Amino acid sequence: MSKVPADLKYTRTHEWVRTLSDGLVEVGITDHAQHALGDLVFVEVPEPGRQVAPGEPVAVVESVKAASDVYSPLAGEVTERNEQLATAPELINQDPFGAGWMMRIKPANPAVLAELMGAPEYEALLQAEGG
Repeated sequence: MSKVPADLKYTRTHEWVRTLSDGLVEVGITDHAQHALGDLVFVEVPEPGRQVAPGEPVAVVESVKAASDVYSPLAGEVTERNEQLATAPELINQDPFGAGWMMRIKPANPAVLAELMGAPEYEALLQAEGG
């Protein structure tokens, strides 16, 4: 069973979102997603300053099995990216909800965060998908 921290929000495309104390949101892929991909060998994350839209492909994670897009959970501006992932993509496998964060975004409208799934809804999605 995949880990689903209760303090995060989730998307149907298996991204997680954490609201930080400064109003920025941190984004990564879920434990379920990193398990499905397998050992990651490459991660490409967007440059700071990039404007993103909800559902837009903004990053790529590549494993020995497949490459997969990572989608923005909301509109806003990328303020920071996890530079460590360029040389250590395995951080996502080792700690998807901590050291494996991918980017930080300044939300255009923080109210949309309420529309994302909470942990119970995401767990139900995983069960419905057979995971």
